[in-house]
Amino acid sequence: MFARRAHHDDSFSKYRATKSTGTSRQKRSFREHAAATKKPEKPKRPAGVSLIKGSTMTSPIVTIVVGQDARLFAAHEDVLSASPFFSAIIRGQFLESHSKRVTLSDEIPEIFSSVLEYLYKGDYYPRLLHNKRQDRWELEDTSPTSPSGGVTRGHVESTVYSPVDGQLLLKDTLLYCTAEKYGLEDLKRLALRKQGLQSGIQCATILASARFAYANTPDSDSKLRAHYLALIIRSRGTFKRSGTMQMEMERGGKLFFDLFCALSNHLDDMAAITKSPRTPR
Repeated sequence: MFARRAHHDDSFSKYRATKSTGTSRQKRSFREHAAATKKPEKPKRPAGVSLIKGSTMTSPIVTIVVGQDARLFAAHEDVLSASPFFSAIIRGQFLESHSKRVTLSDEIPEIFSSVLEYLYKGDYYPRLLHNKRQDRWELEDTSPTSPSGGVTRGHVESTVYSPVDGQLLLKDTLLYCTAEKYGLEDLKRLALRKQGLQSGIQCATILASARFAYANTPDSDSKLRAHYLALIIRSRGTFKRSGTMQMEMERGGKLFFDLFCALSNHLDDMAAITKSPRTPR
């Protein structure tokens, strides 16, 4: 019930947030692995999965008008109601009673499409797959090249253009912040986990996305903000040589005060390790 996504290419620097490999080994999706390993007494599944399994898909269709270009989406009312944000709109006065239409002019269509994909399927492209042989999670289609030598889909959709900010931002960060607004905690966790598997992203894109994260999450957020602080510290050698990093620091903001505190704590921890007596062999 959601619109088709738009694909675009992204450029990459030598910077790598983490290693990522693409193989033909048998893999399971995040949803399938969760279903196989969940505890009977407390099943933990993405909200969209449990909702679809219990839905007859007979609820009214809601039309959602998204973005500056007024892209049209359609979704079942009970599927949207998995989000407290949409549940309040559906119950309240903001929904036009006759046309069942909601307007979200500030949202990005590509991001909203992924939200709907998550609500219906429990995941969004690229899916999170479990590599059973190496017992680790990875993104589907992460091979840099196809057998014919062309670029595969693994390097697309890591970023999305934000018309409000006028620049490319990390898709998973945009989804995390949107999930924060919509009250979808499981989607936030999924987006953060996927972002940790991304690699080869330009420093400028990381810094712009970090600023966006700070502007669109509460000060109490301890996940996405901490992810960016750890990422910059871990790759400080690369960021130190970045002209973009210098310009961003000169602009200032809470991001860089938090970064200073995180770096100070890191140095304190290293000093404590150095001073601690060694255990005799």
